[in-house]
Formats: sequence, C-alpha cells, structure tokens
Amino acid sequence: MKVFFLFFFLSVQILFADFNITGKVSRIISEFGTTTTSTTTQEKNDTKIHEVILKKQKEKEQKEKQKLEAEQKRKEQEEEKKRKEQQRLERINSKKNALLKELDEIDIYLKDNNIWSKVYSNYETYNRLKVLSTEMEKRIEELKNKKRLTPKEEKALKKYEEDYQTTKGKLLQLQEYKENPFKKLLTPEEIGEPPVVLSPLDIIQAISFQKRITAIGDDYDSRFKSLRDTLSKLYRKKMILSNLIQLNKKIKGADSEYYIDEVEAISKKIKVYKQTLEIFKTTQIALNQKIAEIKLNINKSISKEIEKGIVLGSIILFLFLIFLVLKYLVKKYMSENELFYTTNKALNFTFITIVVLILLFSYLENVGHLVTILSFASAGIAIALKDWFMSIMGWLVIIFSGSLHVGDRVKFLRDGKQYVGDIVDISILRMTIHEDVTLTTYDHNRRAGRIIFVPNNYIFTEMIANYSHAGIKTVWDGIDFVITFDSDVTKAQSIAKEVSRQYSKGYTDMTRKQLNKLRSKYSMKNTSVEPRIFAFFDEYGVRISVWYLTNAYATLTLRSTISMEILNRIRAEDNIFIATPTQSIYVNRPAPKELRKNSEIFKEKFNKEHGKGDKNEYKPDDWGLY
Repeated sequence: MKVFFLFFFLSVQILFADFNITGKVSRIISEFGTTTTSTTTQEKNDTKIHEVILKKQKEKEQKEKQKLEAEQKRKEQEEEKKRKEQQRLERINSKKNALLKELDEIDIYLKDNNIWSKVYSNYETYNRLKVLSTEMEKRIEELKNKKRLTPKEEKALKKYEEDYQTTKGKLLQLQEYKENPFKKLLTPEEIGEPPVVLSPLDIIQAISFQKRITAIGDDYDSRFKSLRDTLSKLYRKKMILSNLIQLNKKIKGADSEYYIDEVEAISKKIKVYKQTLEIFKTTQIALNQKIAEIKLNINKSISKEIEKGIVLGSIILFLFLIFLVLKYLVKKYMSENELFYTTNKALNFTFITIVVLILLFSYLENVGHLVTILSFASAGIAIALKDWFMSIMGWLVIIFSGSLHVGDRVKFLRDGKQYVGDIVDISILRMTIHEDVTLTTYDHNRRAGRIIFVPNNYIFTEMIANYSHAGIKTVWDGIDFVITFDSDVTKAQSIAKEVSRQYSKGYTDMTRKQLNKLRSKYSMKNTSVEPRIFAFFDEYGVRISVWYLTNAYATLTLRSTISMEILNRIRAEDNIFIATPTQSIYVNRPAPKELRKNSEIFKEKFNKEHGKGDKNEYKPDDWGLY
C-alpha cells in the first residue's frame, strides 16, 4: 500500500510540474520510512485536523445562511409594511370616495326642487351683490375724486359704472331676500272667514272650505317636512365634510382647506335653518289648532243643517205624495173635462208655491228685512235696471213654465233676421244658443256656427219657436219640385209619397208616440203624422209639394236624401218631365205644341248645345228638356 501511495503522489507532483519536486519527494520518502506506529498516529492527527476544518467550514456556512435569512426577513418585513400602508391608503380612499358620492347626492337634493335651498341661495346672492355693490361704489368714488384720469382709468371707471348699474338692478329684483329670506315660506296661506251654514247650499260651500283649509294645512306640513329634511341633509353634509378633513389628515400631502371653508359655510347655513325650523314649529302648531277648531265648528253646523234638511225633506216628500195622489185623481176623473188642463196647471202652481214658501220661511232669518229691502229697492230696480229685471223675470218664466230647456232647438226673430240653433245654456240674464247648419242658414244667413246670446226678456217681446219642446224631436219639412203640364201628375205624386214615406218612417212612428203622450198636457186636434203630398198650378207647370217628418236637428240631411231619390225615380219615368224656365225662338216655323225628346226640334236644339250623344250624358241643366 505504501508503494501504491508513493507512486500516486509522484504522479501528481509530476503532472503539476512542481519546482521543489525533489525536496518533496525526499520528505515523502522519509515519511514513508517511519515505523508503523508513527503512521497510525499521523492518520489520527490528520483525521482530527480534517474534522476541525469541516467544523469551521460548517460554522462559516451556518453564519452565511443566518445572514441570508436575516436579510430575507428584513426584506419581507419592509414589503409587509408597504403592503399594510397600501391597504390603509386604499381603505381611506374607499371611505373618501363613498363620502364624496354621498356628498354629491346631498348636493343634488339641495339643488334640485328644493325651495328652501333656492331661497337661501337668493339670500346669499343678495348679500354677495350688496358687498360687491359697496366695493364698486367706493372704487367709483375714488376714481371720480381724482383730478385727472388716464385713458385706462377712464375706461375702468366706465366699466365700473356699467357693472354698478347692473348690480343695482339685480339687487332690486332680490329686494325681498334682504332681511328674512324665508318670510314667505313661513307665512301660511290666508284661511279667511269660515262660511256660515244656513242652507243646504251652504253645506257645499262649507265642505269646499274644509277641503281648502285641509289643503292649506297639508301644504304647510309639506313645507315643514321639506325644511326638516333639508336641515337633516345639511347636518349630514357637515359630518361628511368633517370626516373628509380627518381622512385627509391621514393622507400625506392632502389639502383640506376647501373642506374647512365648506364646513364654516354649512355651519352658518345650519344656524339660519335651525332658527327658521323653531319658528316654523310654533307657527305650524298654531295653524293646525286653528284648522282643527274651524273644522269642528263647520262639522257641527253641517250636522245641524242636515237634520233640518231631513225634516224639511220629509215634509216636502209628504206634500209631493199628496200632490201625486191629487194629480192621479184629477187625471182619472177629469181627463175628458175641459177644466182638466186648468186644474192640472193650478195643482202644479199650488205645489210649487207651497214648497217655495216652506223653503223661504225655513232659510230666511228675517223675512221682514227682505220685504223692507225689496220695497225700498223696487222703484230703483224698475227704473235703472229695467232690462235686467225683465231678464230675471223672463228667466223665472223660462224655468217654471218649462217652455225652453237646455238642448232644445229654437228659432227666434230679431229685426227681421232669423236665427236657428241649440240652447247650450240658460243663465239668469240670457240664453246662449249655438247656431247650426239648418234650412234657415241655407236660405237666409248662409253662415252658421256662431254663438248667439239672447236676453231672457225677449220671451216677452219677440217670437221664439221651439223645435223640440216636450220631448218632440221632429218637425215637418217640405220639398217642392215642378213638372211639366203634360207629365203624369198622379204618378209623380205617388213617387213622392212613396219615397217620403220610406225615408221618414222612423220619424213618423217616433212622432206618433210623442204626440200621444202630449194629449194629456195639450188639447191637440190634428195629430196626423203620415207624409202629405200636394199639387198646385205653377207658372211653368205643376208644383208638387212633399211634406214629411224629419229630425229637428238634421233637416237638411234627410231633405237632400229624399230630393235625390225623387229625382232619380222621376228620371227613370218616360212620362214625367221636370219643368224649368226655358225660352225657344222659332223662325219661319210654327212653335210645336210639345217638345218631345224624339222630335226634330229637340234633336236640333240638343245637338247644337251639347253635340251628339246619349241622353245619359245630359247635365243637370238639361233635365228640363226631357
């Protein structure tokens, strides 16, 4: 083994070309020449040395490892600290963004549809303009006191004066916000005097008054709620701004000066709003108590009047039942008697008079006062208000006689002019009539659609015709046409009667029923409702007059329909000819006794005026030539 180790060592030394190879070899040879005991001791020493070296190497590696671990830990701590700081900033920014969002919502609420904020804004605007006006006034005074002004100063002075006038105009418009900006909002609407309930009509007025004061109270309560909500929003806004200031302190470099100014402005505004709310509470309590007291008194008056109305209603109902029984007896035993109509009217008048007297004495506090006033005023009324008095009397006649009603179609004459229309209103002084397109407007006026006002006193001096009295909605209308003397008059009358009967049948049956109902009210002799046909001599032929019943509100419509149908039926007949004023000149030939459509004269005249063609091409102007 020694030989092998020696050989190995020599080889290594030769490979690395050591300059002291000889000395080293000698030492190695001498070492290998020692005893066996020395070799063993050396090996043990080498082992210990090797272990010490390994131990120191491990300690060194351990120290380096600890150093690396400490550096890594330090870096991790720094990163953790940065991460926590970032999280803190994120939380602060998140809170800040939420507060800013809520702040925007509050600002929107205070700006949009908030009357208190708008009024206070006008108040602040007035104060700002006042300060600005004072400053401009001082500046203008300073410039005017100078002996000489530079062009630039003159231009500035002119600009200040213009702005000063504009500012004064704005201040004048905002004058009401000079001292107390909420004065109008704090003042409730005037309630007025509550109505005195003395009749059933006063009950309606009292209920209406109750609704009005309730609306006043509700409106004032809504103002109070709006003010309270606005003040709550201002408190919340102040808290948000304070929180934003605190959050900005936690953020390095953040500026809170704007929020501090806003908090000061909000604090001033809250002070004004709080004072206003306290005043509002007191006024609201007083208003609600007053409204409650008025409602209580009105309800008592209404209850009392309702009880009174029930008693009077019972009395009138009892009288009405007696009245119905008397009318039934009169109709049953006196319907054929000539005194039936007079008795019937007397009963109506008596019943109405009794009811009026009952109501008069029930609802007039002092009838003697009324009589005294009327006696003194009657002379003045008769002279100064003659037309008005007569119109009022006419209104009473219209109302109680039942001759005219709203919706009736009437015709009246004034200064030779005729007007036909529907009554749309009857007031105490006049009737209002809406003029319609009728035969009268077609023949005379040639215009319609006007609103005509007729004084009620006309019923005493002028003639008024009612087309729809007592439920009758039909009138007699007539159509006239002329046929030649050689036409078949009987056939023409038959056609006219057949057509008029066909188209007016519904109105005929309706009128028959209505007239039967009127027999108990009027003494009516002739109640025939069938169409009537008459024939008369005329200058150019025989005039056929057709009379039929039609709707009083649409006479022209049925007249047009019947006219065209009769015309078409007559044109289809060969022995009936429409007569029109014509003139024929015959030179060197005698005039024919008849102008037939197949005669030479007819053909010559027709071809000369219209050319050759079939008779179906004749124009309406040619109908008289058939």
